[in-house]
Amino acid sequence: MMTARGQEPRVRIIGGLWRGRRLAFPARAGLRPSPDRVRETLFNWLAPHLPGARCLDLFAGSGVLGFEALSRGADRATLVEKDPPAQAALRHTVQQLQAKTATVIEREALNFLASLPPRSFDIVFLDPPFGTGLLQAALTLVISRGILTPTGFLYIETAAEEAFEPPAGFRWHRHSRAGQVAFGLITQTQELQ
Repeated sequence: MMTARGQEPRVRIIGGLWRGRRLAFPARAGLRPSPDRVRETLFNWLAPHLPGARCLDLFAGSGVLGFEALSRGADRATLVEKDPPAQAALRHTVQQLQAKTATVIEREALNFLASLPPRSFDIVFLDPPFGTGLLQAALTLVISRGILTPTGFLYIETAAEEAFEPPAGFRWHRHSRAGQVAFGLITQTQELQ
């Protein structure tokens, strides 16, 4: 994340069609885009699964996870954000990138999840503000409503000091740590598919 005096913070797309493009987002409490190093690792893990994928960036913030997925071949990305200034920045980015398959949803994340039919997404990014309890609440809804496709992936990002283990019926596909961030992909075990 870069910022200059008097400018909004910016985050860089690190791969694919829009590689190197910088996205502006408002400076808001709790809005902290995934660091470049984390995203580089994550999207290396996801590379074989991105082409044609339907992605959900649930706590979109800057939208960098959703836009990075589209940049690298995902079919569509739904970006859910409740904060009006962040929504405006997301809409500006959609226009700037001409991201025709990106949809910005102005809604509270948990309410949005409760409205979805089963098997809506192949990849779900769960990176809420740390320490809010939103990760567990969102994870519970994604699983109980069957929002993920059977071979899909859930991306989890937490503060490194927060313990996280995959819930029953899920396993780590890959996970790591970078500085103050713990992150990984979980997927359903064979028995649930």
